[in-house]
Amino acid sequence: MDSEMQEKCGVFGVFNHPKAADLTYYGLHALQHRGQESAGIVASNGESFRHHRGMGLVTQVFSREILDGLTGNMAIGHVRYSTSGASLLQNAQPLVFKYSEGDLAVAHNGNLVNANIERKVLQQQGAIFQTTTDTEIIAHLIARSSKKYFNQAGPEVLKRIDGSFALLIMTEKQMLVALDRHGLRPLSLGKIGDSIVAASETCALNAVDAKFWRDVEPGEWLLIDDKGIQTGRFAEKGEVSLCSFEFVYFARPDSVIHGRSVLAIRKELGQILAKEHPAPADVVVAVPESSVPAAMGYAQQSGIPYEMGIIKNPYAGRSFIEPTQELRDLAVRLKLSAVREILEDKRVVLIDDSIVRGTTSKRIVQLIRQAGAKEVHVRISSPMVKNPCFYGVDMPTKDELFANKHEHERKMGEVIGADSLAFLSTEGLLEAVDVDLADTSSRCIACFSGAYPTKLYLK
Repeated sequence: MDSEMQEKCGVFGVFNHPKAADLTYYGLHALQHRGQESAGIVASNGESFRHHRGMGLVTQVFSREILDGLTGNMAIGHVRYSTSGASLLQNAQPLVFKYSEGDLAVAHNGNLVNANIERKVLQQQGAIFQTTTDTEIIAHLIARSSKKYFNQAGPEVLKRIDGSFALLIMTEKQMLVALDRHGLRPLSLGKIGDSIVAASETCALNAVDAKFWRDVEPGEWLLIDDKGIQTGRFAEKGEVSLCSFEFVYFARPDSVIHGRSVLAIRKELGQILAKEHPAPADVVVAVPESSVPAAMGYAQQSGIPYEMGIIKNPYAGRSFIEPTQELRDLAVRLKLSAVREILEDKRVVLIDDSIVRGTTSKRIVQLIRQAGAKEVHVRISSPMVKNPCFYGVDMPTKDELFANKHEHERKMGEVIGADSLAFLSTEGLLEAVDVDLADTSSRCIACFSGAYPTKLYLK
């Protein structure tokens, strides 16, 4: 499905645990939905690194033999979907470097909006880059910092980078955890006895039986070593501008973000959608899997029964190559199949979480009609996506976005072959994620509104 938004990345780290690499493996497995292109783990025994990276899923990259070689009581890991830098092994994370103070490993979820500026400055100073990812900039800045020791250089460098970043940076003896000044990406902390765990989502804490401790605050850093935990700020405390699509699509439904259940919010999105845009129908169907909770909420509010009218093939690859229209249509059938017994002679409400280019929506509507549906009413549990993301979400340019190509919902519905099409309002989204409508700065809604929380440095 090459037409929709792709997940970003996921990070996971463990400090002070004899099975740090194993725990990191299981944590990354729980975060697999955030990136399927590559995976990596770096472990430290207090004196040196052991590391392994590879292309593919976590289970494809790591074997028992490889994990046994990643010895040490500290580890960080990463699953990647490329939004900055090509999908190449050299860009797989965590990135590992040697500099004057020893070994350094960096795992980054997000995107630096001032990356091009910083890269040019560093290159003019003689830096030689080994990757095309913006994450490498962070390592170069640490190595060139006027602060000699990592416990000073690491926090100092955070003031210089801008954009979205949930960061885990590791030396042989220390781990730095940091979140960007706007809190655009989620990052949580947990504990297993005396061990500290950091993860992009709480579902990964659950996977290793870690007890949730707290969320990392925007503009905050934590330095963890044998002496304990130091905390500090590289930016003043402000409002959290967490990406709204974490609640709509990206995060796993069993995660809790800033004290809110993702599953509960998605159900509420569906309930509000049903109030805003009712449809004359016999059955509610979801595009699996992230849209299922919203479809359940829509059904509960509307009184129309929810059914599994579309089944997802869990073994269909995410990188299927579709060079022709015929093969693109076959790719949809490979990944999704319609249940004729549920859809035939029915008026269907089809719930999806977003429309980006519109091509996938069109194919799914065709799939439902071919299964015998009389009517197809498409309802989207997020507002129209009209602006690209610069914070680590792979999204088309503004001109390629479906909502910018057509004047109104009626025309969009005609294009995808639906009898009707409607989107959740921005007010409805903010109500579900519990945001004061007078101050929307606590959630990033830039892809809907065009109001970006940071400077973009586009020139």
